[in-house]
Amino acid sequence: MSFLSILQVLQQVDNKFIACLINTRNGMEKKADGNLLILVDQHAAHERIRLEQLIADSYEKEAAACGKKKMLSSSISPPLEIEVTEEQRRFLRCCYKNLEDLGLELSFPETNNSLILVRKVPMCFIEREANELRRKRQPITKSIVEELIQEQVELLQTTRGGARGTLPLTFLKVLASQACHGAIKFNEHLTLEESCRLIEALSSCKLPFQCAHGRPSMLPLADIDHLQQEKQPKPNLTRLRKMARAWQLFGKKKEPILKKVKTVNCNQ
Repeated sequence: MSFLSILQVLQQVDNKFIACLINTRNGMEKKADGNLLILVDQHAAHERIRLEQLIADSYEKEAAACGKKKMLSSSISPPLEIEVTEEQRRFLRCCYKNLEDLGLELSFPETNNSLILVRKVPMCFIEREANELRRKRQPITKSIVEELIQEQVELLQTTRGGARGTLPLTFLKVLASQACHGAIKFNEHLTLEESCRLIEALSSCKLPFQCAHGRPSMLPLADIDHLQQEKQPKPNLTRLRKMARAWQLFGKKKEPILKKVKTVNCNQ
């Protein structure tokens, strides 16, 4: 059972957070209600939910059914021309089949040793560029592909074969941006039912405690049991009076010395 699946949703707070309770008492002290008060950041929570869904949707279903991981890709015409060094080209040529699992289809023109052609790119790159163009921004697919190729070359150089099955950081950055733009924002009102659905979806995430960018999605505030047990200590008036009297006496003893010092200085 997920830790978050036993959260008790209270209500939305300030149209930004969802207040929840969870029972953290040991087995001998289990009660029906929770004791630890937690605030869940509604934007960060929904961002995490969206990111993990976008990651799952980025893979081919047919390949996943066979136990393989292959990113969905899209053909582009004309192909992207990417300039590389001869060493980078050699690395890419040795493992271009692995790159196909990441949605990249490369070709290597024999007439130019510093150029590769990219005929297919991951689908999420195309979707990211479409979002950018809708905002009247410049195309970004080529720069993202260049970043992915550079990342993979560095990985090949350091691991001698790459880390297969690991989602590259370039993908995570692209998908995190998409997750953020479509997530619930601060100042959006949520009903109790909507809040409960959000927490339920968050409890199914692999990394529920972080947003898509790595920031915390929730914060423990207080243990209600401790708040009820603790009492505000009363000030010790007797001790305070003694301290005040001691300071008064100390000041009076120092006063003649100061006057004497001043007198000596004046005579000089």
